[in-house]
Amino acid sequence: MKRPIQRRNFLRSATLGSAAITLGDLGIFNSLPSVSAAEAAAKPDIVRLRPEVEPIVQLIETTPRERLFEEIAPRIRNGELRYQEVLASLLLAGVRNVQPRPAVGFKFHAVLVVNSAHLASLASPDEERWLPIFWALDDFKASQARDVAEGNWTMAPVDEARVPAAHNARSAFINAMDDWDVEAADVAAAAIARHASAGEAFELFARYAARDFRSIGHKAIFVANSFRTLQYIGWHQAEPVLRSLAYALLNHHGQSNPARSEHRADQAWRENEKLANQLPNTWRGGKIDAAATTDLLAVLRQGSSTDAAEKVAGLLARGTSPQSVYDALLLAGGELLMRQPGIIALHSMTTSNALHYIFATSTDDKIRRRLLLQNASFLTLFRDAMGGRGKVGEAPIEKLQPTGGSIGDVLDQIGKDRGAAASALLGQLDAGTDPAQFTDAARRLVFLKGNNAHDYKFSAAVLEDFAHLSPQWRNRFLAASTYHLRGNGSPDNSLVERARAALA
Repeated sequence: MKRPIQRRNFLRSATLGSAAITLGDLGIFNSLPSVSAAEAAAKPDIVRLRPEVEPIVQLIETTPRERLFEEIAPRIRNGELRYQEVLASLLLAGVRNVQPRPAVGFKFHAVLVVNSAHLASLASPDEERWLPIFWALDDFKASQARDVAEGNWTMAPVDEARVPAAHNARSAFINAMDDWDVEAADVAAAAIARHASAGEAFELFARYAARDFRSIGHKAIFVANSFRTLQYIGWHQAEPVLRSLAYALLNHHGQSNPARSEHRADQAWRENEKLANQLPNTWRGGKIDAAATTDLLAVLRQGSSTDAAEKVAGLLARGTSPQSVYDALLLAGGELLMRQPGIIALHSMTTSNALHYIFATSTDDKIRRRLLLQNASFLTLFRDAMGGRGKVGEAPIEKLQPTGGSIGDVLDQIGKDRGAAASALLGQLDAGTDPAQFTDAARRLVFLKGNNAHDYKFSAAVLEDFAHLSPQWRNRFLAASTYHLRGNGSPDNSLVERARAALA
C-alpha cells in the first residue's frame, strides 16, 4: 500500500517544529506579546509548560467559560495571538486539566477533538477558519468544569529523580507499558519526549494504540490525534502530551492488572500476535481484489473477532492487497452506522480512521501487521457491543441503491430520512457529481450546526477516509456517512454567532 509522502517525512524528522501549513500561508497573525515573569509563573503542584505557551494556557484555564471568547478574540485581532499558539495551548490545557479517567472519552473528548477541530479549520474558508477552534475552546471549558466536579485532577510535575537516562528511556518505557505500571510509564514517557525523535516516539506508542478493546477505540484515536497535532504545533511541546497519552493507554477500567490477568478486552491482541507472525514477508504486496473485499465484509457481519483476523490473514497470504482489506474495514464501519446509527457505530469509524493513520505512518512491519488484524477484530467487537443498545438492522452497504435528487436534497434529507439521503447522495456521486460539492457543504454544516465532539471527530474521519478507499467503493462509503452528518434542518449552534461577534 502506498503511503503518503507527508507521513514518511514526519517519521524521518528528528523534531516536529515545522508546520505542514505555515502561518504565513494562512495570512493571519504576527507574534505573541511579551509576558512578565509573574504571568509565566506556574503553581508548584502542577506541571510547568514551556514559557511561550504557559501564559496562554493559564488564560484559557482561568477565564470563565462565558468570557473566554471575548478575552481571546481581541488578542487574535490585534496580532498578539497566532493560530499555532492557540492550538498548542488548547491541547496543553486539556492534557493538564482533564483526566483520562474513568474512561478515555466523555470529558476527555476536549483533548481527543483538538486535531479534528484543527483539520476542520484548515479545510475551512478564511472567514470561518476560527470557528472550529473557538468551538473547541468552549468544549474544553465544559470538560474542565466536569473534571473539577469529579475531583479536580491536574497533571503534577514529573518526578525528576525517577526519569530514566537517555540510554534507558526506550527499555524503561516498554517495560512499564508491558507491565501496566502507571508511575513507571509516566517518568519513562517524559524521558521519551526529551531524548527520542518524534518518529521513535511514535513507533513506541503505536505498539500500544490497539492492544486492548477498552474505551471504544479512544486509545487509538488519542495516539493518532496527539501525534498529528504535535506535527503541527512542534515536538518541543510533546512531554505533557506523551505523559497524558501513556496514562490514558494504561487505563484498564478498574480491572485487575492485564499483564497478569485474562480479560476479554485483551484477548484479540494476544491471539493476533501469533497470527501476525505467520504472515508471509510478501503480505504488503498483492493485488486489488473487489471480491476479497466483499468476502471480508461477509465475515465482519457475522464472524467472531478471531474469524475476522483469520480471514484477513488468509487473504493476505493468498496475495490480496492490504488496500482491499482496508476497503472492507472502512466500509464495514459505514455499514454498522447504517445498521444502527449511534455512538458505537460512529466510534467504529473514527477508530478505523485512527488505526489506518497509525498503520500507514508506522515503518515497523510487526506493528503494521498487528494493527491490521486488530482493526478487523475490533469491528466485530463494535458490532457485538451494538447489540446492547437495541436492534441492529441488516443493511449490506454494497446493496445500497442510488436514487435521484440534488446535493441540496441530500442535505435537506440528512437527519430526516437517513436512507433517502444516502441513496440520493449515491445517485449523485455515481452520476459524476464532484464529491467536493457535498464534502465542502458537509464541513460547513458541522461548523455551523455541530454541537458535540463527535460531530467534529466523525466528519474529520469520514471525509478523510473517503480518499483512502479504492475508487469503486468511495461513493458508497461517503453515502453511508449521511447517517450521522449534520443536515440543513439541524439547529444552528449558538456559539457561531458569539464567536463571530467576538472576532468582528
